[in-house]
Amino acid sequence: MIERTLSIIKPDAVAKNAVGEILAAFEAGGLVVVAAKMIHMTREQAEGFYEVHKERPFFGSLCDFMSEGPVLVSVLEGDNAIARHRELLGATNPEEAAEGTVRQRFGTNIERNATHGSDAPETARFEIGYFFNSLELHSR
Repeated sequence: MIERTLSIIKPDAVAKNAVGEILAAFEAGGLVVVAAKMIHMTREQAEGFYEVHKERPFFGSLCDFMSEGPVLVSVLEGDNAIARHRELLGATNPEEAAEGTVRQRFGTNIERNATHGSDAPETARFEIGYFFNSLELHSR
């Protein structure tokens, strides 16, 4: 089933100049970039995006981190894109991520783990809509 997922290359990976390598891993893994842009989220934008985690103890530090520098937000498309993307990312904690996955290669710890990916179709729809309008999405 062809679907779309949101991907964020987080400030730590952008600062490491790993954007190209990470996007290449997604493309090599069978996903197609259908939208992409670099943004620098404000604290308020990060809070809105991560609202689902508002009651979690890591919410404040996560929002601080996600607004500390530019990120690359993109929409990836492909067969079972959500599961495929998460497989390419690896475990949330880079120390537990499989060899060769994006987080194992570029992440530092559970919070500074280089990337974000949607976890379900409903989440993907909300997340894609948070950053992109329909005129910015281009299936290829």
